[in-house]
Amino acid sequence: MKHGARRHDNSGNLQLSDAGAVGVPRTAVIQMTIPSAASSYTLQRIMIIYFLLIGAASLMMGVEFLADTQSKGIEKAILVEFQNYSDGKVNGDEIFKPIQRLRSKAILMIGVIMLVIVIVLTMFIKNITEPLQHMIETVREISAGDLSRTVRIHSNNELAMLGTVINEMSTNLQEILVLTGNMCDTGRQLFETTNDLIDTKKLPESDLIALKTAMDRHHSEVMMITDVLAYFNFYSVEKKDA
Repeated sequence: MKHGARRHDNSGNLQLSDAGAVGVPRTAVIQMTIPSAASSYTLQRIMIIYFLLIGAASLMMGVEFLADTQSKGIEKAILVEFQNYSDGKVNGDEIFKPIQRLRSKAILMIGVIMLVIVIVLTMFIKNITEPLQHMIETVREISAGDLSRTVRIHSNNELAMLGTVINEMSTNLQEILVLTGNMCDTGRQLFETTNDLIDTKKLPESDLIALKTAMDRHHSEVMMITDVLAYFNFYSVEKKDA
């Protein structure tokens, strides 16, 4: 019985080769890019950057707002407007112009902070939430028996490493199933050979019954494994003609 072999080629691709499986290409190549630890950006660092962006925007707006409210200029402006109102130079609405300008500035600051939050949230969804959702959907399909699915995440962080581990797990599971398929083929051949011997050789009836019972049990188990293997879809790449 020939077993499947797993090896890495020079480009870092993982190759599965099997010379005995029926219906499975001799070589299946699975593309997996293992991120370098030296150039990877961890999720912790990304989250810190996101929170620093929000904190920096809020701090800048808050400092500017406090500087405006605590300065002597706004007090003088209000006193001047009250003096002008007392002299009849302005109407009552113009007294609160400094406060209205301060309120408009506060609204603008809130708008800027909300814009920064929206930008950070969009980056979070694109860089973290979407890859996680892709991995969840892929793992669900793999658990349902579709081993042709692979995780593809183009980033250098823990999510990419997790995707690589999922791909390796799927590859190992596929290799185990290929080897199990080879065992089923060998078992079927053994069953056919033994069955021919029973038909051609004269054996005691008690031995024939015991051998027939054992063969039937083994054949039932082999067929059960065959049915399970038929449920899965394997990841494979067709070899192009040179």
